Amino acid sequence: MAEQEQSAEGTNTATDATQKMITGSAWMTAGSIASRILGAIYIIPWVTWLGSYSNIANAVYAKGYNIYNLFLVVATAGIPSAISKLVAHYNGLDQANISRKLYHSGMYVAAAMGIVCATVMMLGAGILSGGDVNVVPVVRSLAWAVLIIPCMSITRGYLQGYAWMAPSAVSQFVEQLFRIIYMLGATYFIMKLGDGNWVHAVTQSTFAAFIGAIGAIVVLTTAYLHHLRTMNEMARNSVGGADVSTMQLVLKIIYQSIPFIVIESGITLFQLVDQYTFNPMMKMVGHYTNYQLSVVYALFSFNANKLYMIVISLASALAATVIPLLAEARAQNDQQGMRKQIVNVLMMFYFVMVPAALGLSAVAPQIYTVFYRYDQAGITILEFASFMSIPFGLYTVAAAMMQGISENKKMMVNLAIGLAVKFVIQYPCIYFFRGIGPLLATGISMTVINYLILHSFNDEFNLPFHQMTRPTNQILGYSLLMFVVTKAVMLLLGHLVSPYGRFTAFFILIPGVVIGAAIYLYLSLRFRLADRILGERVASLRWRLHIK
Repeated sequence: MAEQEQSAEGTNTATDATQKMITGSAWMTAGSIASRILGAIYIIPWVTWLGSYSNIANAVYAKGYNIYNLFLVVATAGIPSAISKLVAHYNGLDQANISRKLYHSGMYVAAAMGIVCATVMMLGAGILSGGDVNVVPVVRSLAWAVLIIPCMSITRGYLQGYAWMAPSAVSQFVEQLFRIIYMLGATYFIMKLGDGNWVHAVTQSTFAAFIGAIGAIVVLTTAYLHHLRTMNEMARNSVGGADVSTMQLVLKIIYQSIPFIVIESGITLFQLVDQYTFNPMMKMVGHYTNYQLSVVYALFSFNANKLYMIVISLASALAATVIPLLAEARAQNDQQGMRKQIVNVLMMFYFVMVPAALGLSAVAPQIYTVFYRYDQAGITILEFASFMSIPFGLYTVAAAMMQGISENKKMMVNLAIGLAVKFVIQYPCIYFFRGIGPLLATGISMTVINYLILHSFNDEFNLPFHQMTRPTNQILGYSLLMFVVTKAVMLLLGHLVSPYGRFTAFFILIPGVVIGAAIYLYLSLRFRLADRILGERVASLRWRLHIK
C-alpha cells in the first residue's frame, strides 16, 4: 500500500513537472515569439527610411550588437540563469529564505558588473570596433543598456526560479515594444525630418535598448511586488539555512555563473568569429571592396539572422523553462524525473522547430521581399539559414539542459571543441561557399556540439531513443510534406502574381503560411502526434476542429 502511494506520488510529481514545463514554455514562447516578431516587423519601415544605406546600416548595427551581446552576457555574468537554477534548487529543498538572500546578493554582483562592463564599452569602443569608425558610436550607445540590464535580468531569473514565467514573457514584450517605438521615432526624425545621417540613425536605434530595458524594469518590479506576499510566506515556512552568509551565497553565485558566461555566449562567440574573420578571409579568396563585403555580411549576419531568430526563439523559450525544472529534479536526486524532462524537451523541440524551420525556407522568397525588398542573394542565404536554425536552436536547448543537471564543466569542453571546429573549417567553407560559408561552418560546429551533448545524456540517463524514433519520424515526414506543398503553392502563386513587389509578396505569403500551418496541424492531430508530445489537452482542440 505504501509503495502504491509512493508510486502515485511520484507519478503526480512527474505530471506536475511536465505541466509546469508546458505552461512555462507556453508563456515563454508567447513572450519570445511576440518580441521576436516585433523585432522583425520594425525592419520594414526602418529599411525603407534608410533607403540606399539600409544594407551597410544593417552591417554596422549587427557588428555593434554582436559586441553588445557578448558584454551583456559578461555583465550579467550568467547570474540570471544561475539564480533561476539555484532558486529552484533551494525552493525544492523548502529553503526559500536562502532564495531571497541569493536574489539580494545577486543584485549587488550584477550592479557592479554592469558598471564595469559599461565603462569598458565606453572607453574601449575604438578597439572593439575592429577599425570601423561607424561602429564606435554604436558601441557607446549600447553601453547604457549594459549598465542597467544586469539588475533587470536578475529579477527575471529570480521569478523564473519560482516557475513564474508570465512576468518574464510580458517584460520581454514590453521591452521590445518600448525599444521599437523609440528607434522608429528617432530614425524617422533623423532620416526624413533631420539631416539624413544614417550613422546617427543607427546610433539612436541601438540606444533604444536602454529605453526598452526601462520598460521591462517597470513590468518586473510590478510582478515582484504582486508575488511578494507569497514569497514572504514561503520564506517564513523555510526549513533551516538561516545561517548561510551573504559571502557564501555570492561565491556560490559566481561559481555557478562562470560556466553560464561561457555557455550562454556560445552563439555570440560564433558570430564574433564571423565578424572578425569574414572580411580578411573573403579578401584572401577574391577581390572585393569593403562596401561589397559589408553588404554580404549584412545579408547573413543581420537580414537572415533577424528572420531565422524568430524560429530559434522557440528553442530559447524551452531553454528558459527547462533549467529550473531540471535543477529541482537534480536537487531531489530524481533520475527518472530528469530523464523524462530531457525526453519531453527534445520531443517538444523537434515538434516545433523542424516544421518552423522548413516552413520558413518554403516561404523565404516572399518573407525576405516583404521585409527587405527582393534580393536573390539575400533569399538564397535565408533559405539556407532556415535549415541551419535547427542545429542552432538545438544547441540553445541542449546547453540549457546540461546546465540544468549541473554538467557545466562538460558543456564548456563541448563548446570549446565546437569553436575549434569552427576555426578549422571557417576558411574552407568561405573559400567554397562564399557568403553562406560562415553559416555552414557554424551549423557544422553546432552539430558536433549537439552530438556530444546527446551522447553524454545517453550515457548518463540511457535515453529511450527507440521510443522517440516513431514520433521523430512522424515530425520529419509531416514537415517535409508541408514543405513540398507550401513550396509548390508559393511557386504557383509566383507565376500568377509578381513576386518582386513588397505588397504582392505579402499577399502571396499569407495563403502559403496558412496552408503550411494547416497541413502540419491536421496531420499532427489526425495521427495523434500532438497528443503524445503535448498531452491529452490537445484532444479538445481536435474535437473543436472536427478531426477524428
